[in-house]
Amino acid sequence: MKDVKGQGPLASTVTFRLGTIGAIVTERFTEQVQAYGLKPKQVGLMAVLAAGAADSQQEIARTMGVAPSLVVGLADQLEELGAIRRERDPADRRRQVLTLTDHGHTLLAECTAAAHTLDETLTAHLTPAARQALHQALTTLAAQSGLPT
Repeated sequence: MKDVKGQGPLASTVTFRLGTIGAIVTERFTEQVQAYGLKPKQVGLMAVLAAGAADSQQEIARTMGVAPSLVVGLADQLEELGAIRRERDPADRRRQVLTLTDHGHTLLAECTAAAHTLDETLTAHLTPAARQALHQALTTLAAQSGLPT
């Protein structure tokens, strides 16, 4: 079925499909990380720290594409769980630097394992070549969006 401009339906667009699949995968990942007392955005913050992509709350907010106030809330929760540590930057006392604790590294490893298991389930019906192509396409899209790859 074509719309008035001769294009396919909304459901055939990459945007719609990625959004819909993303919502499904996010729901499944949320269920998995809840077992560790975490939410996906908290896991994302820990992943940013582990990747060395940012360490201050302001830098993390920019990297994650969220409001700084959200990072403060996430950091508060992660600090309460013992997953991160906040320290004042000795070079700039106004700046708080976040680092993962040993417990944070353990939590992130467990969440990463859960994500890999979900990947296997999600891509089970793809050939190895199709899995590789999907991985490459998502890496390219992530890099173009300014996300850590």
